[in-house]
Parts: sequence; C-alpha cells; structure tokens
Amino acid sequence: MKKALVIGIDEYKSGYSLTGCVNDARDVAEMLKRHKNGDINYTVYLEENIESKNKLTIMIQELFEGDCESALLYFSGHGFVDKYGLASLVTPDLSPGNMGVSMDDILNWANKSKIKNKVIILDCCFAGNMGNFSGDGTRSSLSDGVTILTASKADEPSIEFAGHGIFTALLISALEGGASDLLGYVTPGSIYSYIDKALGPWEQRPVFKSNVSTFDIIRRVNSSIDIALLRELPRIFNQDHTLELNPSFEVTNTTDDAHEVIEPYANSENVKLFKKLQKLTSCGLVRPVGEDHMYYAAMRSKSCELTTIGKYYHRLAEEEKI
Repeated sequence: MKKALVIGIDEYKSGYSLTGCVNDARDVAEMLKRHKNGDINYTVYLEENIESKNKLTIMIQELFEGDCESALLYFSGHGFVDKYGLASLVTPDLSPGNMGVSMDDILNWANKSKIKNKVIILDCCFAGNMGNFSGDGTRSSLSDGVTILTASKADEPSIEFAGHGIFTALLISALEGGASDLLGYVTPGSIYSYIDKALGPWEQRPVFKSNVSTFDIIRRVNSSIDIALLRELPRIFNQDHTLELNPSFEVTNTTDDAHEVIEPYANSENVKLFKKLQKLTSCGLVRPVGEDHMYYAAMRSKSCELTTIGKYYHRLAEEEKI
C-alpha cells in the first residue's frame, strides 16, 4: 500500500499570497493516483490552502504513521529560514517566531517512521534545508528509507512562472515519462537527474538527499521496449557481448527483389533476430561495430555489440531480475 499527502497553499496574509501552488498540488495529485496504464498507484489526500500550523502538523504526522510500503509528502507554498538557519514550511497563521511546521520536525517524523520508503518533495523557498541538522546546511541525517527532493538549495528561493512553480512543472514532466528508464520506471533518483539537467547553472538548483538501498518506484509509464525482448539478451549475445553479422540478416538482401544482392541471402531467422537488434539499437542498448548503421554492419559482415547500458540489462536478464 502506498499513500501520499499533497499540499498546496496560495492564500497567505496580504502581500504574501502565491498563485501557482494549489494548481501544482492538483496536478501532482492527479499524476500520483494512477500509473500510466491506469493501475492504482498512491492513495492520495489532497489538501488545498490548509489554514493552520496545527492542522498541517497533524496531517504530516499521520502520513508517516502506520506500516506500509511507501509514504510521499509533497508541499508547495512558502518556505522560511530564520537567522539561526532553522527552516519551516510556512502556514497562513504565521506569526513572528512561529512561521509554520519545522523542517527538522518533519524529518524527525520521517526518520522514526516504520514505513519502508519515505519520500519528501518540497517546492518552496529554502527547501534545501530539509534534512540538515545544522544551521550551516552542510550536514544531514537521514534514516534508512528516507529520500528528499527539493526545488532549491538551502539559501535559494523557488521561482514561479506563468502561474506554476518551475520545479513542479519539471516534476510533472518527469512523472509523465520524461524521467523513466527503459522499463518505464520513474524513481526519485531519475526525477532529480531529469530536473537537474533541465535547470541551468544560473537558475535555482534542485537538491537530492537519500539513504536507501533501492529506489522506490514513484510511477510506472509505458516501457520503451518490450521487456520480453530484454529477457532475450543473454540468448542473443555471447559472453563477450558481441554478435557477428552478415548479409543474411538484412531483409532486403533477397533474390525476390530486383536489385544487387550478396550471399548469404536473407535468412528468415536472422532477419527476425535483426529486427530485434534494430529495436535494441534504437533504445541505445546495441551499436554496430565499425559502421555507423546496423544495415551496413550486416551487409559488410561486421558485428554489433552491447553498449554499457545494454550490458546492464543483459546482466539483469541473466540474473532473472527482469
């Protein structure tokens, strides 16, 4: 069982209101509810414009209670850090010295939780303070199973543009499939990598902190390639991860067509295998050796080989992990 608490706050005291946080929270909630194929993913509780620190505290505490597979917290709103480096998620009932829910408290609740995977995603100013136990922002303490992904570093603001947070816009794109691997899995690590590449060095910088043995799958989308084909890799490639090719692999190399052909002529089994190799090439798992294209590798009796990522999936298939 997986559960998610998604919070967006726009309505703050006069002069401090935001415009895109509720919209962002709604979009994130919809994305988390189901995988791409329609299967149930997270049981999502969406809370808009929560009014008080007390209510937000109770809801976050309840999220990390119990014993389930995964708990995810998403917050979009104001963040605050005081002169001592203590950071908070700001609530509308803020007052001097009591700005909202302490990030230290949230981390403490997550660290003590019995839930296997705890994911905290924050789109607010100074969000990079989450996970720090010192005011200088240089040290962090995460218990096993805790992952933190934030929109900005400890001393940076988080930017809105056209009614949405830049970070969350990229988060949505990542969850839609931009951050998926070949199997269609979107993880916290792949989300961070996707967002990190999209934001330039002069823009707000996302922060990623994690203490996990394996990443939780946040969402599944359509795989880039048939998993059954990946499982064939150990059968197709030898221990050197190479495969010798010849003209019999090319479907057009047959006397049935009026053009120059080369022996050995197209062989149905080799042609079938070559089509699989071409699919693997399009996904970056296989490359021709000594040629730029698989067609010429076959017609000139060269070879093809697994790429580094291809060898990775070859090993997974060999160990029956996919």
